[in-house]
Amino acid sequence: MPSIKKVAELAGVSVGTVSHVITGSVNVSEPLRLKVQAAIRELNYHPNHVARSLKTSKTRTLGIIVPDLTISFYPQIIRGAETAARKKGYSLIAVNSDDEGERQRELLSLLRSQRVEGILLVIAAAPIPLSQLTRILDDDIPVVCLDRIPERIPVDSVCVEDAEAAEMGVTHLLSQGARRIAIVTGPLNLKNERRRLQGCTQALRKAGIPPDPELIWSANLRPEDIANDCRRHFSPDARNLRPDAIFCTNGQSALGVLRALRDCKIRTPEDIAFATFDELTVDDLFSPALTTVVQPAFEIGYRATEILLDRIEGIATQAESITVRLPASLRIRASSKRLEANAKPPLPSA
Repeated sequence: MPSIKKVAELAGVSVGTVSHVITGSVNVSEPLRLKVQAAIRELNYHPNHVARSLKTSKTRTLGIIVPDLTISFYPQIIRGAETAARKKGYSLIAVNSDDEGERQRELLSLLRSQRVEGILLVIAAAPIPLSQLTRILDDDIPVVCLDRIPERIPVDSVCVEDAEAAEMGVTHLLSQGARRIAIVTGPLNLKNERRRLQGCTQALRKAGIPPDPELIWSANLRPEDIANDCRRHFSPDARNLRPDAIFCTNGQSALGVLRALRDCKIRTPEDIAFATFDELTVDDLFSPALTTVVQPAFEIGYRATEILLDRIEGIATQAESITVRLPASLRIRASSKRLEANAKPPLPSA
């Protein structure tokens, strides 16, 4: 089995230089780094991270917990986090909580047992006690929360400007002539969902339209349950009360609504215009293409990891939590565009 000494000999450098290249703890010139990496590949050398962590008390490993790896938003966050971690010589363990509080608790314990040096966390949707998170912070294990930010716990966080982003989406639907806009949200115990709902109602009020409680459909984050609920709203008996547009505050809700629209043979945008938070998948899989409020998922993961590493390496030492809020963008596609045949006149500008 090749050793670090053999790698150094083949590359013509010191053992220390090889160690610096592997850990990323010290900058090494590009020519030397390439020599070391070539020697590692030639010898098929694999560093013993366990042995090194026992000696240094450092694993150079981070953990990230997300609610659902099948929702495209979260893999993009993980890619951003992994890119930032790798740049500093850290590896990343990604795990899935299934949006369950008990599963999240188990995963936090697992990551601690794996001696990760910091944790990136998208909190589960289920109402859960956050005492475990408080204990982890008290034990000086850095944590950065992403997307969903816990309340009453001072923790570093990175997410999108939720209210402004949602307002932008509903304002677009209003500009296309929509008047009765149904807002489909996730659980309102989540702060980001409440902020998005706030942005939606703010857009309506600015247009002189009082928010209608009958058009605010709050549900869990299971697309099949959301679809079942929406079928009731789309039933023939409810035809006269149907909205003329729908805005979803998250991708899971959007999937549920789209299933219900398909099952009820309701056309978009001819019958109901549609827009949502979060890119769902490759755009050409949906017809018509979906108008989307796009979160900078890669950047959220990247920035959160930078903050986490600054905490780990003692660069960020302030006691106050670090808060980063990033802007979203609106991608207008066919699902929300006003058709000339059935368009209502746009609302007058304020």
